[in-house]
Amino acid sequence: MFTALQSWGQFDSYSRENELAVLLDSVRGARDNAGKENWNKQFKKLIEQTLNEPTVFDITFTKLKTLGVIDSPDKLVRIVNWNVEQDDGTQKYYAYVLHRNSLKDTKHKVIELIDKSFLLTAKPEETLEADMWYGALYYQIIPVEKANKTYYTVLGWDGGTRMSNTKLIDVIAFSGNSLKLGYPLFKSGTTTAKRMFYEHSERSVMSLRYEPEYNRIIFDHLMPETPTMVGFYEFYVPDMSYDAFILDNNRWVLKEDVVGINKKDNVVSVASIDKSGEVSVTSTPSKWIDPTGEGKGSANDVHVAVLPDSDALNTTEESKKPVKKDKKEMTALEKYELKKKHKKEEEPSATLNSGKKRKPKK
Repeated sequence: MFTALQSWGQFDSYSRENELAVLLDSVRGARDNAGKENWNKQFKKLIEQTLNEPTVFDITFTKLKTLGVIDSPDKLVRIVNWNVEQDDGTQKYYAYVLHRNSLKDTKHKVIELIDKSFLLTAKPEETLEADMWYGALYYQIIPVEKANKTYYTVLGWDGGTRMSNTKLIDVIAFSGNSLKLGYPLFKSGTTTAKRMFYEHSERSVMSLRYEPEYNRIIFDHLMPETPTMVGFYEFYVPDMSYDAFILDNNRWVLKEDVVGINKKDNVVSVASIDKSGEVSVTSTPSKWIDPTGEGKGSANDVHVAVLPDSDALNTTEESKKPVKKDKKEMTALEKYELKKKHKKEEEPSATLNSGKKRKPKK
């Protein structure tokens, strides 16, 4: 049924991509596990054929909206990755890693990662072979040069269970026609790890991303919702602080409590309306200012918290002036105090009436 159109013996990537899109949509639309398995089997067979085509690095796969395709910055590695959600909410993962030695190389290796998570611990710490994979969706590749060899750091996501998700950082290293997962690139204090897992509550979202301008992988710091939940990772959530693995001497070194800042080239646009009603827009670079730095920001100001129902905006003299209220908004006590104040102001002052003599009391 699904036969790629061939033109003069040439591989037709356009038609092949259309066929793959139909199959993948069928996987997503299947009503039960049996249907998903049947359609996924056909999709997997056809995409494996496609990935072995010499021109596969030039195919964008943009028509396959639910297929993950990521390339390393050096264009030597491509990961094609997808998941199939099961009826019970668990995930099955599929992945192929493509590798070539140089951009001029017309041949490449295609290595399948086989999900054997049911044979592994929840967070395996050892080096793994391609046919003993924990299963995940990868979304970023970061090459790291070490001892004349390139190690590809990958960032990934695992849907985990109904109560938790996991973000992870791992390393892919190639050796001949095979690859290995896990390499001791992650240093935290005196310990070194081959990969990192961060499990958190299904109800929360954890950020984990690479910032090339700072040579770091920055991520949310997780903590339990209450002290009694320590070790129960399905109750871990971001606490609004950040940690980062910083690339130092070809290793990822953990640094806790870093400051997350906007990208250097970000520009903030501010729209304002003048008295004539004309709208004007001004743009300014979005730069982070250290609020504790000497002579910067609000270092010399006294901070006053602004609550949603507070009129206070800052600590300027203007903000310290009493705010006049409309009488309609006053309480009965405030109206009484105001009336009392006005009455007192209307009374003649003894010092101001010094030109007249008071009539002595009888």
